[in-house]
Amino acid sequence: MAHRFNTPPGWPVAPDWTPPQHWQPPPDWPHPPQDWQWWVEVPEAPAAPPVPAVPAQPLPAAPASDVNPDLLHLLATPVTAVAQSTNGRGNRKAQLESQVEALTGFAERLQRALTSTVGELRVLGALDAAELTVEIGRRKAMIEHLESTAEAHKASVAAGAEAHLRQVVDQATAANAELQRLGIELDRQRAALVETRDTELLQEVGVYEYSHPLSDAVAFKAQLETIRDRYKVLAKNDRAITCIANWHVNGSLAQGRKMVREFSKLMLRAYNAEADNLVRTMRPYKVDSSVSRLGKTRETIMRLGSTMEMRISDEYHWLRVDELKLTADYLAKVAEEKERIREQRAKEREEEKAQKEMQRETEKLEKERAHIQAAMAKLADKGDLDAVEALKAQLESVDAAFANVMARQANSSIGHVYVISNIGAFGPNMVKIGMTRRLEPLDRVNELGDASVPFRFDVHAMIYSENAPKLEAKLHEVFAEFRVNRVNQRREFFYVSPEQVRDELAKLEGEHLLEYTDHPEAYEWRASGGEHR
Repeated sequence: MAHRFNTPPGWPVAPDWTPPQHWQPPPDWPHPPQDWQWWVEVPEAPAAPPVPAVPAQPLPAAPASDVNPDLLHLLATPVTAVAQSTNGRGNRKAQLESQVEALTGFAERLQRALTSTVGELRVLGALDAAELTVEIGRRKAMIEHLESTAEAHKASVAAGAEAHLRQVVDQATAANAELQRLGIELDRQRAALVETRDTELLQEVGVYEYSHPLSDAVAFKAQLETIRDRYKVLAKNDRAITCIANWHVNGSLAQGRKMVREFSKLMLRAYNAEADNLVRTMRPYKVDSSVSRLGKTRETIMRLGSTMEMRISDEYHWLRVDELKLTADYLAKVAEEKERIREQRAKEREEEKAQKEMQRETEKLEKERAHIQAAMAKLADKGDLDAVEALKAQLESVDAAFANVMARQANSSIGHVYVISNIGAFGPNMVKIGMTRRLEPLDRVNELGDASVPFRFDVHAMIYSENAPKLEAKLHEVFAEFRVNRVNQRREFFYVSPEQVRDELAKLEGEHLLEYTDHPEAYEWRASGGEHR
């Protein structure tokens, strides 16, 4: 006779479940009734092998077999035990996710064990085809149930996550809309702001560009007079400000017209007061700020007179704007002409000094020539021919010097180009590149190092040239991007080192650089403790 395991009431296992060898029930399972019969006889199947009888024991072991131990372990662990194995840590969402993960893992392990065990059972013949089909069907149903449960939990978690994501997206959309609104408000406030600080305006202006490229300050002044005459005509003909005429006051159209006329004159006076003040305080670098400020004044008048549709006419406004720009051009041109005149006078003074030096040198050489010629005549009368020959050589030297001075007087291009620096006043990487026609060029350098600077200039090079202005202009062109003063081109300071100028001089054809000093002596600065101060 065959025996079947008799499952006690309340045990969470299948009715035909059989415990593996040495298996013990978990302590939280219900206790079996007293004198419970664990094994019962069942009719033997015709083709099934005989199963030895097992005496009734508190929990006897099932017959030993060669079944896969992984499958025995999984079969020994009921599904409810797997589902209840997770503790109550964390929130409800974490518990559900933990249970889903545990059930999914159990189903995967069970599937693998079943696949392996079925092959073994077929080889060993431990199960017949009917029993094997029933067991596989039951396990498949169990796996499908677990998979559907896991999918349901996954769908629930995904739905919660999607709802939370939608909430976050809605919050981000609202935040972006608020940010865009604040950006628009910031742009509006910036448009209403008029920059008036001179420091910021000077930093933005760069090199001034003329709106009206006229020839001189006189032409700018004449153009200004023309513009002023034009907008005065507009104001006289009531074309400076526009407004509605059909305004009634106390039911009277005449009183309404009078009020509109007086109010429009008041508004026009306020606008002109602002325009005149901007013209009076104009500086070339403030022109853009002034135009913007006058535009804001016009908008304010339009807003305050909106009930009467009052506004400054376009023609009048643009004439006043043109006046502002032309005034800035005029002031820039006047400053430019003053600087040009000052520079021209400085050049004239320098040329005058050079001419006086040459004149003194000419007079000196003429006197020296006269003395030599007189001495030669006396020595010839005495018959001292050797002394006469010696004086002839000296006379030739004087004649050569005299010819050189006369040539320099006749040719204003002959002169010296100098490269100097003042490390104590301007730092190590700044040089001045200029020219002089002085017979003694160091006199010009000494004048530059007068009381206006704390230390004397150091000379890096003094190049004699037949065309000194051309050589100077060439060097200025090479280092144009390193100019210290980009507004006034007549300032000859550059942010370059003496070595850079030396390298450029070496590249120029037709100029012979005999000597160059890379490192300045700067005696006064070093003696004053400049390196440690």
